[in-house]
Amino acid sequence: MTEPDPTPTAQTLTPTPGPTLFSARNLSKVYRTGEVEVVALRDVSLDIGRGEFVVLLGASGSGKSTLLNILGGLDLPTTGALRFGDHVLTGASESELTRYRREHVGFVFQFYNLIPSLTVRENVALVTDIATDPMEADEAIDRVGLTPRRDHFPAQLSGGEQQRVAIARAIVKRPEVLLCDEPTGALDVQTGRLVLEVIERINRELGTTGVVFTHTAAIAGMADRVIRLRDGAIQSTLRNAHKITPAELHW
Repeated sequence: MTEPDPTPTAQTLTPTPGPTLFSARNLSKVYRTGEVEVVALRDVSLDIGRGEFVVLLGASGSGKSTLLNILGGLDLPTTGALRFGDHVLTGASESELTRYRREHVGFVFQFYNLIPSLTVRENVALVTDIATDPMEADEAIDRVGLTPRRDHFPAQLSGGEQQRVAIARAIVKRPEVLLCDEPTGALDVQTGRLVLEVIERINRELGTTGVVFTHTAAIAGMADRVIRLRDGAIQSTLRNAHKITPAELHW
């Protein structure tokens, strides 16, 4: 079934000019199990600019998670080239990828992966031990609107609050890019909007490049650009003529 356009005001454009953060060329990923091959990505080329807010949109099986893993340094492509600023990621060693993830990337996943025996502040502060120039844990918690809850444990928080803790944990190390994998997938619409408002505010106030991977077409309306994936390939790249706020989203 053909998915609807993400927004009626979208138009096809070339990638946004300006400083490039990610530059990917002809990325492919093939998984092999015995004699069986599964092609997860097919000849994907894209640029993502510094400070952009991009939504990568696609159904399950479209290649979203594979592309996120490659951009985030969690996996390597089978073929193709990928750069992050001045860093060449294709062919990087595991130690180089670990350093890249630690110094440059913040991850937000569908499930929050908080440590249940630690408070909000302790969960966030853990990351500051491995970051080179972290912000104060309390600042990160304040930026996601959870200062009154900073001494609570995850079990005492709602799902949306736990996701905001996960965002605080991701941004406390001041990453250049925030990669979000279905950040509203486990949330109701109202709570999902609140989480998206936090992600949008981080992008706007801190200049953190935001990339949201999702199957929810409505979320595309808040992005600068929308990259649609299907069957492991880029189907289209659109730029929103008029962005809408997370509060205006409906799905």
